[in-house]
Amino acid sequence: MTISPRTMEDKYNKLILIPILAVVFLMIGYQYICSAGSNSCRFLTGDKLSGMFRQYHSGDDIYAYQDGLDEEGSSKIQSKFNFTDRDLERHVNFNIRGDDVIVFLHIQKTGGTTFGRHLVRNIHLEQPCDCMPGQKKCTCHRPGKAESWLFSRFSTGWSCGLHADWTELTNCVPAVMNKKRKKDAQRNGRNFYYITMLRDPVSRYLSEWKHVQRGATWKTALHMCDGRSPTQDELPACYSGDDWTGVTLTNFMDCPSNLANNRQVRMLADLSLVGCYNFSTFTAGPERERGRVLLASAKNNLRNMAFYGLTEFQRKTQYLFERTFGLRFIQAFTQINSTRAASVGVGEGALRRRIEGLNALDVELYEYAKELFLWRYQYSRQTQHQEQRLRRRQERQEERQRLHQHTASISKARREEEREIEGVEGEEVGGVATTEDYSSQVVRW
Repeated sequence: MTISPRTMEDKYNKLILIPILAVVFLMIGYQYICSAGSNSCRFLTGDKLSGMFRQYHSGDDIYAYQDGLDEEGSSKIQSKFNFTDRDLERHVNFNIRGDDVIVFLHIQKTGGTTFGRHLVRNIHLEQPCDCMPGQKKCTCHRPGKAESWLFSRFSTGWSCGLHADWTELTNCVPAVMNKKRKKDAQRNGRNFYYITMLRDPVSRYLSEWKHVQRGATWKTALHMCDGRSPTQDELPACYSGDDWTGVTLTNFMDCPSNLANNRQVRMLADLSLVGCYNFSTFTAGPERERGRVLLASAKNNLRNMAFYGLTEFQRKTQYLFERTFGLRFIQAFTQINSTRAASVGVGEGALRRRIEGLNALDVELYEYAKELFLWRYQYSRQTQHQEQRLRRRQERQEERQRLHQHTASISKARREEEREIEGVEGEEVGGVATTEDYSSQVVRW
């Protein structure tokens, strides 16, 4: 049969037309699904982070899992820092029976009182903390030992001073804990795992103002640094008299020595790097340089802590603590937003900008801490999902192995049964069958 040139050309045109129509169809579908301004069809770029995440270009968003633990709102964060696996991975083989100690650095007005109570009253323990009615302190002993595994306000009291900071705790805790041990006990091999809570700087500052307005002073705090407390000239009081009751927000902000300013950075930094509270001994530069050193130190110490939580993310805080230490809380954390600070209307105007200016270091620290916190949450969720998939895969493999072994045992039993039957039949052929009746014997005779 002869094929005309015309027919060949028609077939060729059809072959070309098919991919062209397919491309047009895909372009129409893409425009329909990925409308202008949509974030759903952006392509991920950047270096691979921790083998599981990809970092977006500056300005793009990173989305966390929206599951039962995301009740505090969106976990959308923007990528500005290059965190490593070591920064994100937080798992502690906490040995509560051995020498390990959790040290809680309690920063004022960050929700530390609520979290501290969780530690002594709300954890599944082989030997729960003994909390007597009417007493703030609880006895949190290791199983079988008269020794505390927790250094906190509600377990050991203010053993290193009222609201001791990182500088005080790291120099004080080892000595205090060794004094509490038996004299014949070994003093090496102890691990101290530092934890803390942070809060949005504006909310925390307003909460501290309201607390001071009601009469709080914390004037018994030691502020120990390089072996001594600051002098009156180094740390002058903001008020005369016993307390600062009734102080207005304006007066609260006007005191230049108010420790509420950038409190979170100061309490997390190594103050010995800047001469403690003696500003004249810091020769590296002006106040701005001093702040830069403190902020860098606070970020570094916070990043290397075993754990920290954020007041604004209670459920995620609970989840990360449980994943870090392998401990489980009895009741779920609750998110409480109706605080005294929330009732103060600062708006978005000049008042808020002034508070943020007074707490500029805290604002930058919190931005860093929030992103690291949410990255750790995502990393832990991804790791948990991988662990669950691996566990299910192993369970399926074990089930298949058990089924295979069961099937093999049944087949073996059947083969043995068949061999026994064959053996019995062979005996009947070789001798007189027991089932042969009398008539057959007569005929044979």
